[in-house]
Amino acid sequence: MEWVRRTAPGWRGSPRSTEDAYPEPVRGDGDGWVMSESGARFWGRYGAAGLLLRAPRPDGSPAVLLQHRAAWSHQGGTWGLPGGARDSHETAEQAAVREAHEETGLAVELVVVRTAVVTAEVAGVGGTHWSYTTVIADAPEMLETEPNLESAELRWVAEDEVGALPLHPGFAASWDGLRELIATIPLLTNDPR
Repeated sequence: MEWVRRTAPGWRGSPRSTEDAYPEPVRGDGDGWVMSESGARFWGRYGAAGLLLRAPRPDGSPAVLLQHRAAWSHQGGTWGLPGGARDSHETAEQAAVREAHEETGLAVELVVVRTAVVTAEVAGVGGTHWSYTTVIADAPEMLETEPNLESAELRWVAEDEVGALPLHPGFAASWDGLRELIATIPLLTNDPR
């Protein structure tokens, strides 16, 4: 499969995006399953997006923020990216940053989106289409996180150590390609504040 890459240089997340869209906690209109022609189910009526957030470790090498998915969740017990369903009014970048904020408590004003790449696509029943977009972003440091109920754990992991974890199957399938891509994007180390 050939990936589709969109560049969004300098885009910054904003905690207001979630508050503006949902002034009170409600379920988004993207929540729900899409059934593929083969019978497999994929979360997100309008697709899904995840945030591949990088930050420098004390030695300057990159770390990525991973989520150990709660046992009750789809593919629970595996490691993957914070993310989830896109709502009908959101770009992939907005959805990834919103979901990451909800699942990790990240200070999203410090997140700088570098690019986005569609890493999975399937044809759904009835002519529907589902895709997963990985949004690559940088933070000036390994930001503090606070897991919500969807996470058994959140961890900053050295890029070289990601493949040793039991990865979510979709993330595992795209990790090698993502590593090649992020190797071409210099890690931002300046504080964007």
